[in-house]
Amino acid sequence: MSRTAEIEITRMYDASREQVYAAWTRPEGFSQWFGPRIFETPAERIAMDLRPGGVWRATMVGADGFEATLDGVYREVAGPGRLVFTTGDPDDPGDGPASVVTLTLVDLGGKTEMRFHQFGVNTDQEHAEQSKAGWTEFFDRLAEHLTQRASHR
Repeated sequence: MSRTAEIEITRMYDASREQVYAAWTRPEGFSQWFGPRIFETPAERIAMDLRPGGVWRATMVGADGFEATLDGVYREVAGPGRLVFTTGDPDDPGDGPASVVTLTLVDLGGKTEMRFHQFGVNTDQEHAEQSKAGWTEFFDRLAEHLTQRASHR
């Protein structure tokens, strides 16, 4: 039985839309915030073929050597305002969870409103709540990354 769930998170960042977009689309930026704090996501373990139909892949590495890889396909690449990508294959998910993420970045005069929407298939409510908690932690790390970048200018 297929289950669907939606997650919506809106965050405000004290950074330009271009900086937030770069943090999503450049391995060296993505590696600074993608994943739980207990993992590292090394830039050399991130692949981003930034075009519609291009594949993205990120491997998170734990201190004990545990690895978890997430991947998907870009559906829309319209920077710096919009990015749409999948996690897993929502068109043919098998038994695993899969989703479509739509990221909208709104320029508010030097600050950026990030609207994150994830529509998941094969996702029950518990998994959706865990995903939302995970993304919330990732986005806290993104805020820290953007703040550090601003202080190093």
